[in-house]
Amino acid sequence: MYHQYFGLTEPAFSIAVNPRYLYMSKQHKDALAHLLYGVRGGGFVLLTGEVGTGKTTIIRSLLEQLPEKTDIAMVFNPMAAVPEMLAMICDELGADYPKDNPSVKALTDALHHYLLENHRRGHSTVLLIDEAQLLPPESLEQIRLLTNLETDTQKLLQIILVGQPELNTLLAQPRLRQLAQRITARFHLNPLTYSETQAYIGHRLQVAGLSADRNPFSPQVIRKIHKLSGGIPRRINILCERALVGLYGHNKTRVDGNILRMAQKEVAGNLEQKNRRPWLWPTLATILVILLAAAILVWMLSAKNTPSEPVPAPIAPTESTSESSRAAINDAQTDFIIRRLNEAQTLMLARFGASGNVNCWQSKNTGLECETTRLMTWQDLSNFNRPVVLTLTTPERFTAYAVLVGLSEQGAHLLSANGKTLVVAQTALGPMWTGQVQYAWQRPQGYADALTVNDTGPAVAWLAQQFAQLDQQAEPLASDRYNQPLAQRVKLFQRSQNLKADGIAGQQTIMRLNQVLGIDPVLSEKDTD
Repeated sequence: MYHQYFGLTEPAFSIAVNPRYLYMSKQHKDALAHLLYGVRGGGFVLLTGEVGTGKTTIIRSLLEQLPEKTDIAMVFNPMAAVPEMLAMICDELGADYPKDNPSVKALTDALHHYLLENHRRGHSTVLLIDEAQLLPPESLEQIRLLTNLETDTQKLLQIILVGQPELNTLLAQPRLRQLAQRITARFHLNPLTYSETQAYIGHRLQVAGLSADRNPFSPQVIRKIHKLSGGIPRRINILCERALVGLYGHNKTRVDGNILRMAQKEVAGNLEQKNRRPWLWPTLATILVILLAAAILVWMLSAKNTPSEPVPAPIAPTESTSESSRAAINDAQTDFIIRRLNEAQTLMLARFGASGNVNCWQSKNTGLECETTRLMTWQDLSNFNRPVVLTLTTPERFTAYAVLVGLSEQGAHLLSANGKTLVVAQTALGPMWTGQVQYAWQRPQGYADALTVNDTGPAVAWLAQQFAQLDQQAEPLASDRYNQPLAQRVKLFQRSQNLKADGIAGQQTIMRLNQVLGIDPVLSEKDTD
């Protein structure tokens, strides 16, 4: 891979959303601060910006900095009608509502009841709507009405609207002035300046492991990249990625004019669109009209010479027909997508030998510990080295899941709903993966917290016994008290596993020991089906 040619630990300019690569310019810091303000009870908060300016990345950063006891509902399909949108919000929050053709009133009442209960538990609730410029005015008005749900002293729901600049135009309509007046904070993400572009490129290279003195982009080249990209981070990423690939292919270390021109030709056409002559499009349009007219004439002449047959009346396409057809196509092409979370969890837990009715997310009496975390790269998943449930966002912007059981050069090994292993290219799966994973591990009996010197109990005895088994020793280094010899053995193990060698047997050390001893399953490197 080209990134290894430059000594990078991973590609520096991937367009996949990764909060680790978020370049926090002053305006990005301000944007994140505005969202956090909204989460803490600031009423309506509005974040707008052109496509590719980093709105989604800021949302991901927000999720990592949510205050404790904050529940968030995220809507990615705002084009839905009002009842469907309210149902999506209830589903996101887990609010119970009548499932058989619920009315707007029933959904609103269910949401109000949930918000009151959440408030009594000391939790705050946030609704974040992405791509909000797609919302019809009726939906925006319904969202405004949701802010009327309140106690005597506090709003029960804080709302964040994120969208493209068209959202500002939409909210400027007179009929939406009540909503516009309730917006307490607005922020618009502008394209990066030249100096910010320079810092942005340097930041991403540094995060990927490249020292500043080896930057392949000179200030002159960065100025050209800034001009070509318009300062849009996504476009900068694409140009820089192609430039690095060009360097790798030509065995060079510094981007020059020729390499940049080659990169420019390979990226999306909209970067070069402005350079095309204005007279070209009318000419092409004229040619297309002539060709279309000729095709119609040929069809009419052929129809004259063809015996007439009764033609069935066309069926008007409905929204449900369109949606079901699209779902069928998606299901045929993406068998690895699992719609229900508990089904994905059960498939993953089967790797631990758990039966179909055992789910440690639903019951703590399983002997397994189930947890959720975030991993940013395929390398992170490879290092984690255990089956996980990946949280996905489908092309239709719905939440779905995939069960990862292996990684190889061929791709990611995923379990389908019927238990069959499918190999999917990481480039196909990566854009859908949100970074969230769910995993399980076998917690030793009596293990409640990290074990350190002088701790006692059955967990210490278990730990000493596992190392005796690993070292093929007849006698363990300790009985039921964590002594110095055992601590030193733990340090050696941690060092061999690239863990922090502190002699403290925390969760990561226990999980890695489970994997080495075969107690917990690991990712496979080849498809065994």
